[in-house]
Amino acid sequence: MALQENHLALSDRILMRVEKPARYLGNEVNMVKKDPSQVELRAAMCFPDVYEIGMSHLGMQILYDLFNRRPDVYCERVFSPWPDLHAILKEQQLPLFTLETQSPVRAMDFLIITIQYEMCYTNILQVLDLSQIPLHASERSGWETPIVIGGGPCTYNPEPLADFFDLFYIGEGETQYDALFDLYRDCRRNGWSRADFLRAAAKLPGLYVPALYDVTYHQDGTIQSFSPKEEGIPAKIKKELVRELDQTSYPTHPLVPFIKVTQDRVVLEIQRGCIRGCRFCQAGMIYRPTRERSVSTLKEWAREMLESSGHEEISLSSLSSSDYSGLAELVSFLLKECRGKGINISLPSLRIDAFSLDVMRKVQDVKKSSLTFAPEAGSQRLRDVINKGLTEEAILKGAADAFAGGWQKVKLYFMLGLPTETEEDRREIPRLAEKIARCYYEIPKEQRNGKCQITISTSFFVPKPFTPFQWAQMYAPGEYLARAKDVNDEVKQQLNKKSLKYNWHEADVTVLEGVFARGDRRVARALERAYEKGCIFDAWSEFFDNETWMEAFAETGVSIDFYNTRSRALDELLPWDFIDCGVTKEFLRREWEQAKAGVVTPNCRAQCSGCGARQFEGGVCVENPN
Repeated sequence: MALQENHLALSDRILMRVEKPARYLGNEVNMVKKDPSQVELRAAMCFPDVYEIGMSHLGMQILYDLFNRRPDVYCERVFSPWPDLHAILKEQQLPLFTLETQSPVRAMDFLIITIQYEMCYTNILQVLDLSQIPLHASERSGWETPIVIGGGPCTYNPEPLADFFDLFYIGEGETQYDALFDLYRDCRRNGWSRADFLRAAAKLPGLYVPALYDVTYHQDGTIQSFSPKEEGIPAKIKKELVRELDQTSYPTHPLVPFIKVTQDRVVLEIQRGCIRGCRFCQAGMIYRPTRERSVSTLKEWAREMLESSGHEEISLSSLSSSDYSGLAELVSFLLKECRGKGINISLPSLRIDAFSLDVMRKVQDVKKSSLTFAPEAGSQRLRDVINKGLTEEAILKGAADAFAGGWQKVKLYFMLGLPTETEEDRREIPRLAEKIARCYYEIPKEQRNGKCQITISTSFFVPKPFTPFQWAQMYAPGEYLARAKDVNDEVKQQLNKKSLKYNWHEADVTVLEGVFARGDRRVARALERAYEKGCIFDAWSEFFDNETWMEAFAETGVSIDFYNTRSRALDELLPWDFIDCGVTKEFLRREWEQAKAGVVTPNCRAQCSGCGARQFEGGVCVENPN
């Protein structure tokens, strides 16, 4: 039986002991309220990180709205408890609960976990453990525990998590959940078993049930075969994709938290996918083809969302907002709509060009903001290798235009450890930053706004599945830090070094991210051992414990080098090869060879490169039929 709406799962005494108790109370603005006794199916939608991060995730809001539109479904939410509450729940054996009804998660029919980044994997085990659900799917029998589903970008290689999930949903969530819920309802009505349901679910498009597949290995540890255990179970899982974005629902009454969250604003998704084809970018490959929402639909949604939420900022969400064909019209509308109302407009993912700078000038107080730009590589050679499609001339012109328009702070993002990278490529990073600073000091002194500040940030490259760099090798932590030192040494040699600031990420997290990005089922042993030893919130530097992780790998005999530093043959069977993301392996091989030759591939609007995404008959592939 569900708890009463005003009955909290945690006592006042516990709430007084934890940081930010509002994380666990629910009842936010626009929260959906239903009578649990009047629905047939209950689902807990989980983001395996702290509340403030999870509530900022658009995908979760979309599915929460979509599921709750069904009168027979009640979708509730759950997030990872912060370590203070984690300890209390373990100590007092209290079950993790949903926010909407404060009911135990284990009482739900489904636990649907969105998996956005590799370093949340121990938090997934935390949620299962605190919910008192067996960690392994093989240990869940009958209907006593929820069906545990994984979705999101990390499911494009679900294998490191295969032991812990009943099924994975591959692709965009708007297409198959209705069919899955209907199947579950019918199975329960007809007295089917849990195993019967999973077997039937595996035959729905986009759904993968790991327990129904066998994996064998060669003596060298590489995969020998991956195949279904039974007839009728598909050997290949094709991703699910929405062809017409205007025909989907959207959360026009978004949840509004009572505490400040990471993205405290209305988010308007203007398109999915990206035309650019950067060879390191997984999102640019798995979300193909690029599909746009119409300006008329976005105008209607923007008005409704601002009115229903009371937010004072609206952000346009996209992998590359500058490539949205209706951007000028949409921004003009928003400027007019927001004028005099104290509502800010946020435009992430813009390229630095004349149009974008003009738009930003209209929507930002340039004296307070900095300009963010991601050249990714310092040298033109390496930018061609990664297919960034950006020349030094364009970078410097964009910077000069920005400085002339009143900006004086620029943030530059680069990656280290890219395929074919040399020391010269690394040293070109500070040199490019210095050239940008020089553009500023070429402006007459009386027209400047004080000193300029160029902040260089480098992260370490992690090869991801379904990118042309999925075969690339990684490096040991010491090698990554040596590469960062090359950049730091070169910063000190620059003429305008006082205007340059350099930040770099630690290498240890990168190494783990690489293992989980390209790992297979055997990696689960190390993951589970790390959780047993206390690892949670690994994406947070204050909690990440590399020494404990290294112990977990050593104790379970899982080799980091096998997954990271070895070279992969082009004909090797990869753990994710059973998934069809729309982009063919042949295309990825071709792009890998183009990368090594430094050959640039045109963007999707300029010329079709035959990646395979045309099979979906939507978006840019329809715009450019030739």
